[in-house]
Amino acid sequence: MSTPYPFTAVVGQADLRLALLLNAVSPAVGGVLVRGEKGTAKSTAVRALSTLLPQVDVVPGCRFSCAPGAPDPACPDGPHENGPGRARPARMVELPVGASEDRLVGALDIERALAEGVKAFEPGLLADAHRGILYVDEVNLLHDHLIDLLLDAAAMGASYVEREGVSVRHAARFLLVGTMNPEEGELRPQLLDRFGLTVEVAASREPAQRVEVVRRRLAYEDDPAGFATRWAGDENEVRARVVAARALLPQVVLGDTALLQIAATCAGFEVDGMRADIVMARTATALAAWAGRTSVRKEDVRQAALLALPHRRRRNPFDAPGLDEEMLDRILDEFPDEEPEPDPEPDPEPEGPDDGGPEDGGPDGGPGGTPPQGDGPDAPGPERQPESEPTDAPEAPEAPESPQPSAQESGGPEQAAVRAAEPFRTKMLSVPGLGEGAAGRRSRARTAHGRTTGAQRPRGHLTKLHLMATVHAAAPHQRARGRDGRGLVIRKDDLRQATREGREGNLVLFLVDASGSMAARQRMSAVKGAVLSLLLDAYQRRDKVGLITFRGATAELALPPTSSVDAAAARLEQLPTGGRTPLAAGLLKAHEVLRIERLRDPSRRPLLVVVTDGRATSAGTAAGRTDGTPRELAGRSARLLQAGGVASVVVDCESGPVRLGLAGVLAADLGGPAVTLDGLRADSLAGLVKNVRTAVTSDSNRRAA
Repeated sequence: MSTPYPFTAVVGQADLRLALLLNAVSPAVGGVLVRGEKGTAKSTAVRALSTLLPQVDVVPGCRFSCAPGAPDPACPDGPHENGPGRARPARMVELPVGASEDRLVGALDIERALAEGVKAFEPGLLADAHRGILYVDEVNLLHDHLIDLLLDAAAMGASYVEREGVSVRHAARFLLVGTMNPEEGELRPQLLDRFGLTVEVAASREPAQRVEVVRRRLAYEDDPAGFATRWAGDENEVRARVVAARALLPQVVLGDTALLQIAATCAGFEVDGMRADIVMARTATALAAWAGRTSVRKEDVRQAALLALPHRRRRNPFDAPGLDEEMLDRILDEFPDEEPEPDPEPDPEPEGPDDGGPEDGGPDGGPGGTPPQGDGPDAPGPERQPESEPTDAPEAPEAPESPQPSAQESGGPEQAAVRAAEPFRTKMLSVPGLGEGAAGRRSRARTAHGRTTGAQRPRGHLTKLHLMATVHAAAPHQRARGRDGRGLVIRKDDLRQATREGREGNLVLFLVDASGSMAARQRMSAVKGAVLSLLLDAYQRRDKVGLITFRGATAELALPPTSSVDAAAARLEQLPTGGRTPLAAGLLKAHEVLRIERLRDPSRRPLLVVVTDGRATSAGTAAGRTDGTPRELAGRSARLLQAGGVASVVVDCESGPVRLGLAGVLAADLGGPAVTLDGLRADSLAGLVKNVRTAVTSDSNRRAA
């Protein structure tokens, strides 16, 4: 077993360490969600925390870690006899992103349950994590139904496994910790709310602090055991402090003043629901116990708000989490504390080993920097930066190199980016047919969850039993199998897997015309507002999104396909306009991106959304062939996409009294419908879905004929 990195040796990241320790003191706080860029010691700090948790006493031989003094009465391994327990370290269990439902909650042997009436249950990761830590790296990439099961178990303290009327329940109380990189996609607001605390981490930009990170990293890699030994004293001090805070926690008094401060803070920031109030109360109580006090003060409430509220204030996926600290102070100042009790004697700051000072932020290469007051886990957090104000639109890029075309040839001079108009509600665009992609909320697909449509022989492990089909398969063979009782004689070959139909997420690839013909500021603002509305819809339907823009002579992949819809919105907001219109280059770029994505994820079906007025004034450097006009090259490129079976929609951005109808021609070449910019709104989009399906169906009929 490798030597874990010491928790107290992590450089900086005071908020992260404090949030983890508060959950170690009071698991009722509800866990921690750690958000941050890659390489910021998120995983290192979480894995190091397990070494600080006190040992737990368990019933010998119990697979569900029951406590000897108070075993779970519903434990599948019970009932347990009274007797001495066995001490073991608290476990840290990691949940892989690709884990199955059975691996998480456990598996029930359906064959034995039906034939013998025996609940043969194999525990899952939730049972392993009982009375320990359950760590989910990249929690935002976990399937939604697994997240639902995980958070339900964390809220109820128990896991339930139901299979065709046979149920098993066992205790599952654990410290839930999730880490994520927001660039790879966000969690749904409902799921964000289920995490008690959230922490934003980022790498330090100070060279001296980064040097400390590298130094500790190298020292740990050269001699892990020796490095851990040098920090053993600090680890023991923090471990003892966690034990003392746990013992003090029941004595901490949450007074009326503190409760008013908590309620006023949650109301002032317009937080939905009451979970925030409860989490803040538990966090403030744990902070007081961690400080060695028996009463909650205003500073505890303030720190609890900074940890518990930022992720609960998001109203849509494009809102950045954060909290206005000046507003927080104004609210708290309305409810001053009563006579505070004297502070206890502060513990001396743990001194680091005398091997040259602090060194590494952890095996993940976390951020460095020793705070001025010491680097112990109770060190004050780094100064928070004020929330950034909206910035002005970026300046227009420099003019293209000579020879420069005239304004008429180029479509007008390049213009700076404009802000998007207000987004609006849209109805669903869907890909026709029945897919088999990742679970989502857009197009019809065969999925693990949904309405039952039939049965088949299981491929591998049985997960969803089709009871009636199983009985029908076994019934003709009962006499031959010597049945002499009331129960059916079931064999493995009789079992049938239920086939289900639900919804899948798709790859929605936006191809946006940013040429001079689109450069009118009011017009481009409306275009961005429409694309932003479709991005919001993609977020709600669990899609991956990509963004391609074309102008001048080339097409650019502004955002490779990703689950991070807010990243697409940020790129869209910065999009400048100007230059000629290389429509063919844009279409060929879309074809290439979709070809590569089909190799990476063959089951995820694409939907191409082309936002343009249909003009083509340049062949573009990426178009390849030049034997034809720009319009002819664009038509060939569009028909290439149609031949590949790509479902497409053209959003016609042409305006003015005289319309050329070029977007409609493009839509015909793509084999999809065209809709005006105004027609994207919810009351007009219903017909568009039918048009997508009708166009693809008509094209299929033409090919068959």
